Amino acid sequence: MPKPPAPNPGKMSPRVWFYSSLLALQYGAQPLISKRFTRREVIVTSSVLTCEVAKVVCALILMAKDGSLKKLAKEWTLMGSLTASGLPAAIYALQNSLLQISYRNLDSLTFSMLNQTKIIFTALFTYVILSQRQSIQQIGALFLLIMAAVLLSIGEGSSKGSSSGDPELILFYGIVPVLVASILSGLASALCQWSSQVKKHSPYLMTIEMSIVGSLCLLGSTYKSPDGEAIRRHGFFYGWTPLTLIPVVANALCGILVGLVTSLAGGVRKGFVIVSALVVTAMLQFLFEGKPPSLYCLAAFPLVICSITIYQKYPYQVKKKEA
Repeated sequence: MPKPPAPNPGKMSPRVWFYSSLLALQYGAQPLISKRFTRREVIVTSSVLTCEVAKVVCALILMAKDGSLKKLAKEWTLMGSLTASGLPAAIYALQNSLLQISYRNLDSLTFSMLNQTKIIFTALFTYVILSQRQSIQQIGALFLLIMAAVLLSIGEGSSKGSSSGDPELILFYGIVPVLVASILSGLASALCQWSSQVKKHSPYLMTIEMSIVGSLCLLGSTYKSPDGEAIRRHGFFYGWTPLTLIPVVANALCGILVGLVTSLAGGVRKGFVIVSALVVTAMLQFLFEGKPPSLYCLAAFPLVICSITIYQKYPYQVKKKEA
């Protein structure tokens, strides 16, 4: 069966711009919200699992509101769920584990630069899976975006050096894991886009399914993880206050927005939104904490604007022979 080409419109609709702007604002504000309302004693795994539950609840409410919840019992199948959401969720779980391994064995600069290659792999896999091509100008815009992301990561990153001077250890436990993680990130993003645009899988349903699979993977890891030991010793909600729910719910809404933007605009444009959110974070830190943007951030800002403008203005044009 030939692969149906995914839509690649030159201009995004006002609805997509609205969701993308909300995602950039929320993603950019999330570090400040978490820092202000989450105590250091809070166990990370308890916060993440509660966030996944909040995602499921929010998605169910939205499905009930748009009427799609009634069709769920008739149309949902286990195999369809595993194909559309289970595989991307498992890939994301593996990606996160690889990133943790890599971060321990690489300096921040090398890690940030290699981690941004996921934008290129997202564009590659959207072409392989969805036949969505990029124009020459769009490819150039992607490289501008990667440069901006690297500058922002350097400006926000620590001065941590490599944990070992062994070149072989750095290669196999630092460089290789982060590159594989970037490949997996691009693959998972393209699969999510394929599920929503080609298989017409609801982004809300996908959020629910991926949250359940991700939670099961996280629960399995608590058997031997330090967080699991802390939960067994102190309790699941150790260190929590009523204000802790604010960043948890905000992060859950961010997950809903990620699904909507991926479904409506695609994984590549979602990458533009996420990098733009780094600029938002720097601006909000200046407004609310008095921390001025670094020179790296100031240099990255025009690159982000130029890359978004070029990517939107010069979409891939289908030739007459291809049409």
